Amino acid sequence: MAGKEKDKKLWGGRFRERTATSVEEFTESVTFDKRLARYDISGSIAHAEMLMARGIISKKDGRKIIKGLKEILKDIEAGRFIFKKEFEDVHMNIEHELISRIGDAGARLHTARSRNDQVVTDMRLYLRDEIYEIIKLIKRLITVFIDVAERNIEIIMPGYTHLQRAQPVLLSHHLLAYAWGFMRDMERFRKNLESVNIMPLGSCALAGTSLPTDRRFVAKRLGFKEISLNSMDSVSDRDFCLEFLFNSAVTMMHLSRLAEELIIWSSAEFNFIELPDAYTTGSSIMPQKKNPDVLELIRGKTGRTYGNLVSLLTVMKGLPFTYNRDMQEDKEPVFDSADTLKSSLSIISELLPLIKFNRDAMYKIAGGFCLATDVAEYLVKKGVPFRKAHEITGKMVRFCIEKGISLEELSLEDMKRFSPLIGPDILSLLTPESSVKAKNSTGGTSPTQVRYQIRTLKRLLRNTP
Repeated sequence: MAGKEKDKKLWGGRFRERTATSVEEFTESVTFDKRLARYDISGSIAHAEMLMARGIISKKDGRKIIKGLKEILKDIEAGRFIFKKEFEDVHMNIEHELISRIGDAGARLHTARSRNDQVVTDMRLYLRDEIYEIIKLIKRLITVFIDVAERNIEIIMPGYTHLQRAQPVLLSHHLLAYAWGFMRDMERFRKNLESVNIMPLGSCALAGTSLPTDRRFVAKRLGFKEISLNSMDSVSDRDFCLEFLFNSAVTMMHLSRLAEELIIWSSAEFNFIELPDAYTTGSSIMPQKKNPDVLELIRGKTGRTYGNLVSLLTVMKGLPFTYNRDMQEDKEPVFDSADTLKSSLSIISELLPLIKFNRDAMYKIAGGFCLATDVAEYLVKKGVPFRKAHEITGKMVRFCIEKGISLEELSLEDMKRFSPLIGPDILSLLTPESSVKAKNSTGGTSPTQVRYQIRTLKRLLRNTP
Protein backbone atom coordinates (compact mmCIF):
# COMPACT_ATOMS: atom_id res chain seq x y z
CA MET A 1 0.00 0.00 0.00
CA ALA A 2 2.85 2.36 0.80
CA GLY A 3 4.27 1.81 -2.67
CA LYS A 4 0.94 2.63 -4.24
CA GLU A 5 0.70 5.86 -2.27
CA LYS A 6 4.21 6.80 -3.31
CA ASP A 7 3.39 6.46 -7.02
CA LYS A 8 -0.11 7.92 -6.77
CA LYS A 9 -1.00 10.58 -9.30
CA LEU A 10 -1.25 14.05 -7.79
CA TRP A 11 -4.55 14.41 -9.64
CA GLY A 12 -5.74 10.87 -8.81
CA GLY A 13 -8.43 11.54 -6.21
CA ARG A 14 -11.34 11.20 -8.64
CA PHE A 15 -10.09 7.91 -10.14
CA ARG A 16 -10.57 4.33 -8.91
CA GLU A 17 -8.43 2.58 -11.51
CA ARG A 18 -4.72 2.94 -12.05
CA THR A 19 -3.62 4.56 -15.31
CA ALA A 20 -2.70 1.95 -17.92
CA THR A 21 1.04 1.66 -18.51
CA SER A 22 0.46 2.10 -22.25
CA VAL A 23 -1.36 5.38 -21.55
CA GLU A 24 1.52 6.59 -19.37
CA GLU A 25 3.93 5.79 -22.18
CA PHE A 26 1.76 7.48 -24.78
CA THR A 27 0.95 10.66 -22.88
CA GLU A 28 4.19 11.37 -21.02
CA SER A 29 6.19 14.45 -22.00
CA VAL A 30 8.95 14.39 -19.38
CA THR A 31 11.41 12.79 -21.80
CA PHE A 32 11.54 16.12 -23.63
CA ASP A 33 10.06 18.78 -21.35
CA LYS A 34 12.56 18.02 -18.57
CA ARG A 35 14.75 20.65 -20.21
CA LEU A 36 12.28 23.16 -18.76
CA ALA A 37 13.13 22.12 -15.18
CA ARG A 38 15.18 25.21 -14.35
CA TYR A 39 12.38 27.48 -15.55
CA ASP A 40 9.73 25.41 -13.81
CA ILE A 41 11.56 25.75 -10.50
CA SER A 42 12.17 29.49 -11.01
CA GLY A 43 8.44 29.99 -11.60
CA SER A 44 7.55 27.85 -8.59
CA ILE A 45 9.88 29.78 -6.29
CA ALA A 46 8.40 33.10 -7.41
CA HIS A 47 4.90 31.67 -6.98
CA ALA A 48 5.74 30.43 -3.46
CA GLU A 49 7.14 33.84 -2.54
CA MET A 50 3.90 35.45 -3.67
CA LEU A 51 1.76 32.96 -1.74
CA MET A 52 3.78 33.79 1.40
CA ALA A 53 3.62 37.56 0.82
CA ARG A 54 -0.17 37.41 0.43
CA GLY A 55 -0.63 35.19 3.49
CA ILE A 56 -2.09 32.35 1.42
CA ILE A 57 0.51 29.99 2.86
CA SER A 58 2.58 30.40 6.01
CA LYS A 59 6.13 31.75 5.89
CA LYS A 60 7.31 28.50 7.44
CA ASP A 61 5.79 26.41 4.67
CA GLY A 62 6.96 28.88 2.03
CA ARG A 63 10.55 28.75 3.22
CA LYS A 64 10.46 24.94 3.24
CA ILE A 65 9.09 24.93 -0.32
CA ILE A 66 11.75 27.31 -1.61
CA LYS A 67 14.57 25.44 0.14
CA GLY A 68 13.26 22.12 -1.20
CA LEU A 69 12.98 23.46 -4.76
CA LYS A 70 16.53 24.80 -4.69
CA GLU A 71 17.82 21.43 -3.48
CA ILE A 72 15.93 19.65 -6.26
CA LEU A 73 17.43 22.04 -8.80
CA LYS A 74 20.93 21.24 -7.53
CA ASP A 75 20.22 17.55 -7.94
CA ILE A 76 18.91 18.09 -11.47
CA GLU A 77 21.94 20.14 -12.48
CA ALA A 78 24.26 17.53 -10.97
CA GLY A 79 22.50 14.76 -12.91
CA ARG A 80 21.30 13.02 -9.73
CA PHE A 81 17.59 13.58 -10.26
CA ILE A 82 15.67 10.76 -11.94
CA PHE A 83 12.69 11.88 -14.03
CA LYS A 84 9.96 9.24 -14.14
CA LYS A 85 7.47 8.74 -16.97
CA GLU A 86 4.73 7.71 -14.54
CA PHE A 87 4.64 11.31 -13.30
CA GLU A 88 3.94 12.49 -16.84
CA ASP A 89 5.81 15.78 -17.13
CA VAL A 90 8.48 17.99 -15.63
CA HIS A 91 5.98 19.78 -13.37
CA MET A 92 4.60 16.67 -11.74
CA ASN A 93 8.03 15.09 -11.37
CA ILE A 94 9.30 18.12 -9.46
CA GLU A 95 6.17 18.58 -7.38
CA HIS A 96 5.98 14.90 -6.48
CA GLU A 97 9.62 14.96 -5.39
CA LEU A 98 9.06 18.14 -3.38
CA ILE A 99 6.16 16.58 -1.47
CA SER A 100 8.22 13.43 -0.89
CA ARG A 101 10.99 15.54 0.64
CA ILE A 102 9.10 18.14 2.71
CA GLY A 103 5.64 16.61 3.21
CA ASP A 104 2.41 18.63 3.39
CA ALA A 105 4.16 21.96 2.87
CA GLY A 106 5.03 20.82 -0.66
CA ALA A 107 1.38 20.02 -1.32
CA ARG A 108 0.56 23.72 -0.81
CA LEU A 109 2.74 24.90 -3.73
CA HIS A 110 0.12 24.29 -6.41
CA THR A 111 -2.35 26.64 -4.70
CA ALA A 112 -3.75 29.23 -7.16
CA ARG A 113 -2.13 27.81 -10.25
CA SER A 114 -2.60 25.02 -12.78
CA ARG A 115 -0.29 23.11 -15.04
CA ASN A 116 -2.03 25.05 -17.82
CA ASP A 117 -0.59 28.41 -16.78
CA GLN A 118 2.55 26.80 -15.35
CA VAL A 119 3.68 25.20 -18.61
CA VAL A 120 3.10 28.27 -20.74
CA THR A 121 5.07 30.33 -18.21
CA ASP A 122 7.93 27.84 -18.45
CA MET A 123 7.86 28.06 -22.24
CA ARG A 124 7.99 31.85 -22.14
CA LEU A 125 10.93 31.82 -19.72
CA TYR A 126 12.72 29.24 -21.88
CA LEU A 127 12.12 31.11 -25.13
CA ARG A 128 13.22 34.40 -23.62
CA ASP A 129 16.64 32.92 -22.89
CA GLU A 130 16.82 31.16 -26.26
CA ILE A 131 15.98 34.34 -28.15
CA TYR A 132 18.64 36.33 -26.31
CA GLU A 133 21.17 33.66 -27.28
CA ILE A 134 19.99 33.58 -30.90
CA ILE A 135 20.24 37.37 -31.17
CA LYS A 136 23.85 37.17 -29.95
CA LEU A 137 24.64 34.50 -32.54
CA ILE A 138 23.06 36.51 -35.36
CA LYS A 139 24.95 39.61 -34.26
CA ARG A 140 28.19 37.62 -34.30
CA LEU A 141 27.44 36.35 -37.82
CA ILE A 142 26.77 39.87 -39.11
CA THR A 143 30.11 40.94 -37.64
CA VAL A 144 31.77 38.07 -39.51
CA PHE A 145 30.18 39.20 -42.77
CA ILE A 146 31.46 42.74 -42.19
CA ASP A 147 34.98 41.49 -41.41
CA VAL A 148 35.13 39.23 -44.48
CA ALA A 149 33.71 42.02 -46.68
CA GLU A 150 36.32 44.51 -45.42
CA ARG A 151 39.18 42.08 -46.00
CA ASN A 152 38.03 41.42 -49.58
CA ILE A 153 36.53 44.77 -50.45
CA GLU A 154 38.20 45.15 -53.87
CA ILE A 155 37.40 41.70 -55.29
CA ILE A 156 35.10 41.92 -58.30
CA MET A 157 32.75 39.11 -59.27
CA PRO A 158 29.81 38.61 -61.61
CA GLY A 159 26.41 39.27 -60.12
CA TYR A 160 23.61 36.97 -61.23
CA THR A 161 19.91 37.01 -61.94
CA HIS A 162 18.20 33.74 -62.86
CA LEU A 163 21.67 32.23 -62.18
CA GLN A 164 22.78 33.91 -65.42
CA ARG A 165 25.68 36.35 -65.47
CA ALA A 166 24.28 39.84 -65.15
CA GLN A 167 26.56 42.71 -64.03
CA PRO A 168 29.87 43.11 -62.21
CA VAL A 169 29.57 43.63 -58.46
CA LEU A 170 31.96 43.75 -55.56
CA LEU A 171 32.17 40.50 -53.64
CA SER A 172 31.88 42.60 -50.49
CA HIS A 173 28.57 44.01 -51.78
CA HIS A 174 27.28 40.48 -52.32
CA LEU A 175 28.32 39.38 -48.82
CA LEU A 176 26.75 42.43 -47.20
CA ALA A 177 23.44 41.59 -48.86
CA TYR A 178 23.31 38.65 -46.46
CA ALA A 179 24.27 40.86 -43.53
CA TRP A 180 21.21 43.04 -44.16
CA GLY A 181 18.95 39.97 -44.25
CA PHE A 182 20.30 38.82 -40.91
CA MET A 183 19.80 42.33 -39.51
CA ARG A 184 16.10 41.93 -40.31
CA ASP A 185 16.12 38.50 -38.68
CA MET A 186 17.61 40.01 -35.53
CA GLU A 187 14.92 42.68 -35.45
CA ARG A 188 12.18 40.05 -35.85
CA PHE A 189 13.52 38.15 -32.84
CA ARG A 190 13.62 41.39 -30.84
CA LYS A 191 9.94 41.89 -31.63
CA ASN A 192 9.34 38.28 -30.62
CA LEU A 193 10.79 39.10 -27.18
CA GLU A 194 7.97 41.59 -26.66
CA SER A 195 5.31 38.94 -27.22
CA VAL A 196 7.22 36.39 -25.12
CA ASN A 197 7.71 38.73 -22.18
CA ILE A 198 4.09 38.59 -20.96
CA MET A 199 3.41 36.50 -17.85
CA PRO A 200 0.41 34.12 -17.77
CA LEU A 201 1.09 32.56 -14.33
CA GLY A 202 -1.84 33.01 -11.99
CA SER A 203 -4.43 32.50 -14.71
CA CYS A 204 -4.87 28.97 -13.30
CA ALA A 205 -6.72 26.43 -15.42
CA LEU A 206 -8.74 29.01 -17.38
CA ALA A 207 -10.78 31.21 -15.03
CA GLY A 208 -8.37 32.76 -12.55
CA THR A 209 -8.76 32.18 -8.81
CA SER A 210 -10.84 33.36 -5.84
CA LEU A 211 -7.68 33.55 -3.72
CA PRO A 212 -6.04 36.97 -3.12
CA THR A 213 -3.02 36.49 -5.40
CA ASP A 214 -0.67 39.17 -6.71
CA ARG A 215 0.33 38.36 -10.28
CA ARG A 216 2.39 41.52 -10.70
CA PHE A 217 4.54 40.45 -7.75
CA VAL A 218 5.35 37.19 -9.57
CA ALA A 219 5.93 38.97 -12.89
CA LYS A 220 8.46 41.28 -11.25
CA ARG A 221 10.27 38.34 -9.63
CA LEU A 222 10.52 36.55 -12.99
CA GLY A 223 11.47 39.61 -15.02
CA PHE A 224 8.30 39.81 -17.11
CA LYS A 225 7.40 43.28 -18.39
CA GLU A 226 3.65 42.67 -18.46
CA ILE A 227 0.99 40.26 -17.25
CA SER A 228 -1.70 38.74 -19.44
CA LEU A 229 -5.17 40.20 -18.98
CA ASN A 230 -7.46 37.36 -20.08
CA SER A 231 -7.08 34.07 -18.24
CA MET A 232 -8.59 32.02 -21.07
CA ASP A 233 -6.27 33.54 -23.66
CA SER A 234 -3.33 33.18 -21.26
CA VAL A 235 -3.41 29.39 -21.11
CA SER A 236 -4.38 28.76 -24.73
CA ASP A 237 -2.06 31.25 -26.48
CA ARG A 238 0.86 29.82 -28.42
CA ASP A 239 1.25 32.73 -30.83
CA PHE A 240 4.60 33.58 -29.29
CA CYS A 241 5.81 30.06 -30.09
CA LEU A 242 4.54 30.35 -33.65
CA GLU A 243 6.32 33.69 -34.04
CA PHE A 244 9.50 32.06 -32.83
CA LEU A 245 9.11 29.16 -35.27
CA PHE A 246 8.40 31.56 -38.13
CA ASN A 247 11.41 33.71 -37.27
CA SER A 248 13.58 30.62 -37.02
CA ALA A 249 12.35 29.37 -40.39
CA VAL A 250 13.07 32.71 -42.08
CA THR A 251 16.56 32.89 -40.56
CA MET A 252 17.26 29.31 -41.64
CA MET A 253 16.03 30.22 -45.11
CA HIS A 254 18.66 32.97 -45.24
CA LEU A 255 21.30 30.52 -44.05
CA SER A 256 20.16 28.01 -46.66
CA ARG A 257 20.44 30.53 -49.49
CA LEU A 258 23.95 31.39 -48.32
CA ALA A 259 24.83 27.71 -48.09
CA GLU A 260 23.50 27.09 -51.60
CA GLU A 261 25.61 29.87 -53.10
CA LEU A 262 28.74 28.74 -51.30
CA ILE A 263 28.14 25.17 -52.50
CA ILE A 264 27.81 26.39 -56.10
CA TRP A 265 30.82 28.68 -55.82
CA SER A 266 32.96 25.84 -54.45
CA SER A 267 32.24 23.59 -57.44
CA ALA A 268 34.93 23.11 -60.08
CA GLU A 269 32.54 24.60 -62.63
CA PHE A 270 32.53 27.94 -60.75
CA ASN A 271 35.80 27.72 -58.80
CA PHE A 272 35.07 30.99 -57.00
CA ILE A 273 36.02 29.73 -53.53
CA GLU A 274 37.86 27.01 -51.69
CA LEU A 275 36.20 25.76 -48.54
CA PRO A 276 38.39 24.99 -45.50
CA ASP A 277 39.36 21.33 -45.10
CA ALA A 278 38.22 21.33 -41.48
CA TYR A 279 34.63 22.10 -42.51
CA THR A 280 34.33 19.65 -45.39
CA THR A 281 34.41 15.85 -45.69
CA GLY A 282 35.70 13.27 -48.13
CA SER A 283 34.20 10.44 -50.11
CA SER A 284 34.33 6.82 -49.00
CA ILE A 285 35.12 5.72 -52.57
CA MET A 286 36.38 8.75 -54.58
CA PRO A 287 39.72 9.96 -53.19
CA GLN A 288 39.61 13.35 -54.94
CA LYS A 289 36.33 14.52 -53.39
CA LYS A 290 35.96 17.46 -51.01
CA ASN A 291 32.31 17.63 -50.07
CA PRO A 292 30.55 20.70 -48.60
CA ASP A 293 28.64 18.60 -46.05
CA VAL A 294 28.31 21.34 -43.42
CA LEU A 295 26.66 23.66 -45.94
CA GLU A 296 24.47 20.87 -47.30
CA LEU A 297 23.27 20.03 -43.79
CA ILE A 298 22.37 23.66 -43.11
CA ARG A 299 20.40 23.61 -46.34
CA GLY A 300 18.77 20.31 -45.35
CA LYS A 301 17.98 21.28 -41.76
CA THR A 302 16.03 24.28 -43.06
CA GLY A 303 13.30 21.83 -44.05
CA ARG A 304 12.99 20.72 -40.43
CA THR A 305 12.37 24.25 -39.25
CA TYR A 306 9.69 24.71 -41.89
CA GLY A 307 8.10 21.44 -40.75
CA ASN A 308 8.15 22.58 -37.13
CA LEU A 309 6.25 25.75 -38.01
CA VAL A 310 3.64 23.89 -40.05
CA SER A 311 3.36 21.25 -37.32
CA LEU A 312 2.38 23.70 -34.60
CA LEU A 313 0.14 25.73 -36.90
CA THR A 314 -1.71 22.52 -37.67
CA VAL A 315 -1.95 21.56 -33.98
CA MET A 316 -3.44 24.94 -33.08
CA LYS A 317 -5.83 25.43 -35.99
CA GLY A 318 -8.79 23.46 -34.64
CA LEU A 319 -8.54 23.81 -30.86
CA PRO A 320 -11.45 25.21 -28.86
CA PHE A 321 -10.61 27.39 -25.88
CA THR A 322 -8.85 26.80 -23.60
CA TYR A 323 -6.16 24.21 -22.85
CA ASN A 324 -6.19 20.92 -24.75
CA ARG A 325 -3.64 18.13 -24.45
CA ASP A 326 -2.82 18.65 -28.13
CA MET A 327 -0.80 21.64 -26.97
CA GLN A 328 1.75 19.30 -25.42
CA GLU A 329 2.96 19.02 -29.03
CA ASP A 330 4.24 22.61 -28.98
CA LYS A 331 7.49 21.81 -27.20
CA GLU A 332 9.40 19.47 -29.48
CA PRO A 333 9.05 21.71 -32.57
CA VAL A 334 10.19 24.73 -30.56
CA PHE A 335 13.09 22.88 -28.93
CA ASP A 336 14.20 21.42 -32.25
CA SER A 337 14.06 24.74 -34.12
CA ALA A 338 15.98 26.52 -31.36
CA ASP A 339 18.69 23.84 -31.32
CA THR A 340 18.90 23.67 -35.12
CA LEU A 341 19.10 27.43 -35.58
CA LYS A 342 21.73 27.95 -32.89
CA SER A 343 24.02 25.21 -34.18
CA SER A 344 23.65 26.42 -37.78
CA LEU A 345 24.41 30.04 -36.90
CA SER A 346 27.39 29.00 -34.83
CA ILE A 347 29.05 26.77 -37.42
CA ILE A 348 28.56 29.15 -40.36
CA SER A 349 30.24 31.89 -38.31
CA GLU A 350 33.23 29.57 -37.86
CA LEU A 351 33.38 28.60 -41.54
CA LEU A 352 32.98 31.96 -43.31
CA PRO A 353 36.28 33.62 -42.27
CA LEU A 354 38.23 30.56 -43.46
CA ILE A 355 36.97 30.61 -47.05
CA LYS A 356 39.59 31.40 -49.72
CA PHE A 357 38.26 33.53 -52.57
CA ASN A 358 39.61 32.95 -56.08
CA ARG A 359 39.67 36.57 -57.27
CA ASP A 360 41.10 35.69 -60.70
CA ALA A 361 38.30 33.22 -61.49
CA MET A 362 35.68 35.72 -60.39
CA TYR A 363 37.21 38.63 -62.28
CA LYS A 364 37.64 36.62 -65.46
CA ILE A 365 33.89 36.32 -66.01
CA ALA A 366 32.84 39.65 -64.47
CA GLY A 367 33.52 41.41 -67.80
CA GLY A 368 32.30 40.50 -71.26
CA PHE A 369 28.56 40.70 -71.68
CA CYS A 370 28.21 41.61 -67.98
CA LEU A 371 29.14 45.11 -69.19
CA ALA A 372 26.18 45.39 -71.59
CA THR A 373 24.12 47.51 -69.20
CA ASP A 374 27.06 49.92 -68.93
CA VAL A 375 26.93 50.39 -72.72
CA ALA A 376 23.18 51.06 -72.55
CA GLU A 377 23.65 53.61 -69.76
CA TYR A 378 26.48 55.24 -71.75
CA LEU A 379 24.01 55.79 -74.60
CA VAL A 380 21.39 57.14 -72.17
CA LYS A 381 23.94 59.74 -71.04
CA LYS A 382 24.32 60.68 -74.72
CA GLY A 383 20.57 61.38 -74.88
CA VAL A 384 19.27 58.08 -76.22
CA PRO A 385 15.98 56.88 -74.62
CA PHE A 386 16.69 53.84 -72.46
CA ARG A 387 14.49 51.44 -74.44
CA LYS A 388 16.29 52.46 -77.66
CA ALA A 389 19.68 52.18 -75.91
CA HIS A 390 18.68 48.69 -74.70
CA GLU A 391 17.83 47.65 -78.27
CA ILE A 392 21.09 49.02 -79.68
CA THR A 393 23.15 47.26 -77.03
CA GLY A 394 21.25 44.03 -77.58
CA LYS A 395 22.13 44.13 -81.27
CA MET A 396 25.78 44.70 -80.38
CA VAL A 397 25.69 41.66 -78.09
CA ARG A 398 24.15 39.51 -80.80
CA PHE A 399 26.82 40.66 -83.25
CA CYS A 400 29.54 39.73 -80.78
CA ILE A 401 28.03 36.29 -80.19
CA GLU A 402 27.94 35.66 -83.93
CA LYS A 403 31.57 36.75 -84.25
CA GLY A 404 32.66 34.80 -81.17
CA ILE A 405 34.07 37.86 -79.41
CA SER A 406 33.27 39.80 -76.20
CA LEU A 407 32.11 43.39 -75.90
CA GLU A 408 35.59 44.57 -74.92
CA GLU A 409 36.96 43.04 -78.12
CA LEU A 410 34.55 44.94 -80.34
CA SER A 411 36.38 47.68 -82.24
CA LEU A 412 35.31 51.30 -81.93
CA GLU A 413 34.58 51.28 -85.64
CA ASP A 414 32.18 48.36 -85.23
CA MET A 415 30.54 49.99 -82.22
CA LYS A 416 29.85 53.15 -84.22
CA ARG A 417 27.97 51.06 -86.77
CA PHE A 418 25.31 50.54 -84.10
CA SER A 419 25.20 54.20 -82.97
CA PRO A 420 27.08 57.27 -84.24
CA LEU A 421 26.91 58.67 -80.70
CA ILE A 422 29.50 56.15 -79.52
CA GLY A 423 32.92 57.72 -79.15
CA PRO A 424 36.40 56.78 -77.88
CA ASP A 425 35.32 57.61 -74.29
CA ILE A 426 33.35 54.34 -74.19
CA LEU A 427 36.54 52.26 -74.21
CA SER A 428 37.56 53.29 -70.70
CA LEU A 429 34.14 52.22 -69.41
CA LEU A 430 34.35 48.64 -70.65
CA THR A 431 36.12 47.16 -67.62
CA PRO A 432 34.69 45.54 -64.49
CA GLU A 433 36.49 48.16 -62.37
CA SER A 434 34.85 51.05 -64.21
CA SER A 435 31.50 49.33 -64.05
CA VAL A 436 31.42 48.85 -60.26
CA LYS A 437 32.92 52.28 -59.59
CA ALA A 438 30.16 53.90 -61.63
CA LYS A 439 27.37 52.22 -59.62
CA ASN A 440 27.44 54.93 -56.99
CA SER A 441 23.71 55.28 -56.45
CA THR A 442 22.65 54.83 -52.82
CA GLY A 443 22.83 51.13 -52.06
CA GLY A 444 24.87 50.43 -55.19
CA THR A 445 27.95 48.28 -55.57
CA SER A 446 30.60 51.02 -55.85
CA PRO A 447 33.45 50.92 -53.33
CA THR A 448 32.19 54.20 -51.87
CA GLN A 449 28.70 52.78 -51.28
CA VAL A 450 30.01 49.49 -49.91
CA ARG A 451 32.20 51.31 -47.38
CA TYR A 452 29.14 53.36 -46.40
CA GLN A 453 27.19 50.12 -45.85
CA ILE A 454 29.96 48.79 -43.63
CA ARG A 455 30.00 51.97 -41.52
CA THR A 456 26.21 51.87 -41.23
CA LEU A 457 26.13 48.21 -40.20
CA LYS A 458 28.83 48.77 -37.60
CA ARG A 459 26.90 51.71 -36.16
CA LEU A 460 23.68 49.70 -36.03
CA LEU A 461 25.45 46.84 -34.26
CA ARG A 462 27.03 49.21 -31.74
CA ASN A 463 23.57 50.49 -30.91
CA THR A 464 22.17 46.97 -30.63
CA PRO A 465 22.36 45.62 -27.08
